[in-house]
Amino acid sequence: MATPHNDVVPGTVHLVDVGGDIHARHLEGNREIVLVPKPSSDPEDPLNWSRKRKMLSIGMCYIYTIGVGISTAVQYSVLTDIAQDTGITVAQLNLGTGLMFLFLGWACLLWQPLALVYGRRGVYVWSSFLCIWPVLWSAYSTSKGEWYAHRIILGIFASPIESLPEVTVPDLFFAHDRGTYMGIYAFLLFGSNFLAPFFAGWIDVAGGWRWVMWFGAIIQAVATVIIYFFMEETMYFRNTLEGVDEGDASNGTATPEETATQDPEKSEKTAVPTAVEGDNMPLTPKRSYWSRLQLFVKMDGRPSLKQLFTMMYRPLLIMYHFPCVTWAGFVYGTCLSWYNVLNATASSVLSAPPYNFSAGLVGTAYLSPVIGAALGALWSGWSADKLAIRLARRNNGVREPEQRLWMLGFSGLLCAAGLILWGVGAARGVHWFGLIVGLGMLAFSVICGGSLTLSYDVDCFKEIAGESMISVIIIRNTLGFAVSYGINPWINGMGLQNCFITVAMVSLACTFTFVPMIFFGKRLRKFSTKKYWEYIATSAAPHS
Repeated sequence: MATPHNDVVPGTVHLVDVGGDIHARHLEGNREIVLVPKPSSDPEDPLNWSRKRKMLSIGMCYIYTIGVGISTAVQYSVLTDIAQDTGITVAQLNLGTGLMFLFLGWACLLWQPLALVYGRRGVYVWSSFLCIWPVLWSAYSTSKGEWYAHRIILGIFASPIESLPEVTVPDLFFAHDRGTYMGIYAFLLFGSNFLAPFFAGWIDVAGGWRWVMWFGAIIQAVATVIIYFFMEETMYFRNTLEGVDEGDASNGTATPEETATQDPEKSEKTAVPTAVEGDNMPLTPKRSYWSRLQLFVKMDGRPSLKQLFTMMYRPLLIMYHFPCVTWAGFVYGTCLSWYNVLNATASSVLSAPPYNFSAGLVGTAYLSPVIGAALGALWSGWSADKLAIRLARRNNGVREPEQRLWMLGFSGLLCAAGLILWGVGAARGVHWFGLIVGLGMLAFSVICGGSLTLSYDVDCFKEIAGESMISVIIIRNTLGFAVSYGINPWINGMGLQNCFITVAMVSLACTFTFVPMIFFGKRLRKFSTKKYWEYIATSAAPHS
């Protein structure tokens, strides 16, 4: 059980060894970077895995994200065709999508505690497998009731995609580079949603919209088979805390992580556990390939069943006790809202005069958001990590989570511009290329908003990130549902031009709340300190 450290502000860590006098583990090849959190001496600690093993593990997480992302989004470019064939209106189809997003968020209260206590692998595999069936069912929809039903069920089964990868990334990577992998996750989460309509549009042209749904189910089934055979469990309970232990003394001998970076291909065979001061973790026996196929595991130090049930309601309390988490969910939620606006209007705008796009061309238009998403992932991931390290170096080596939020400035401006270009451009009948550019700009900002706020949440409260992430996703998806529910009446009431000008200004105001957070974020984290250490003592987070 963790000992309270009420004098330690959560999220403030010594990331850069400016003076070369910190006696802690450093990154091989860059002795300035302190490894945060401090890895244990156990070679089976995921932080100590070889680069090859880490890449395979995070790759399986990404394949899960792609599979679920495609299967939940294939319908976006064929909504008009579905409406014409089934009699379900586009507004009702969009409401079904909104319901799916609502349950994608709230069902995390069921899945996430299981993953935090009994393992990530089983939740990934079961979620992927269960998603196949509502996607298949959607091909046989004949009424709005059926559409709502399978969208809700799909939202429940697919909900781990929203919060579990954000736990897997810090399972495997240190503070100095996990923003990069979080950015890749955000790109794949939204990028798969953008690619799905591209494929779906041309499948619809060739075989009809029902084949689009079957395609989504096939992709989901293939992803399930791959992750079942190649995904490894990354859950690990260690007795160190981020922000508390990175300055402890080291005995100066090579650690498993350092050995791994010296020869990544051989590290699993050659790494020898060494004693680390303050580290009394027992070594974990190396598991065979077949034993790794076990879906759920019971590790020593895991929370009790009572604590598991506590995890199912405590994220709701976190929204009150942790203002930084609530803010992250709010900004991420507004970003999701503009993404939902894009999907709710793309088919109807581009298929109507003066554009008259076919379903295939509507799908092709989604290639622009894919490019925008890739650039957004680079900006909010790798670039934000480099900025955080640079600012930490200027701050005497101390990293504050708010340092990466500066990247939201550019993406916020681009989001407002993209919304105006899309909405006003469609209302005025500008050339289709202008709308396509607007879609790409909007996608860039959506990825940035998602990736940066997720990384910020993990940086602030790493030891309860599994719980706080549920809070973020519930806020995000509830906002997304509200906008999906209201966007069609909003457009009908104000008109396309005025609606999107209003949305652009709301977007700009919401995103630029990052400015006061930069100056007051640490004060808000300090406000949450007592509750943070209290929650750690009974948390389903990776420590004992």
